[in-house]
Amino acid sequence: MAETKKGAASPKLTWDDSKMRSTYANVCNVSSTREEVTLLFGTNSTWHTGQKEVAISLTDRIILNPHAAKRLSVLLGKVVDEYENRFGKVGDAP
Repeated sequence: MAETKKGAASPKLTWDDSKMRSTYANVCNVSSTREEVTLLFGTNSTWHTGQKEVAISLTDRIILNPHAAKRLSVLLGKVVDEYENRFGKVGDAP
């Protein structure tokens, strides 16, 4: 995020959602290298417990630079805090 000089107007942001799509995910995995953070999203549609193998259908991969990943981390932390204040603690993810 660029810093602005004191008194300078911030640029107006326009959110273009014309190419946006919505996808449901109940599984997320994260990996990283020095240059990027990769988020993998998908669904686990296994209905029975105790199976020896569980198939996860990966549907989306988001690749972020470390600065965008840090910003996402901060934003997600705030959203989860607000959620827990309204609805109670969310269980720890495995």
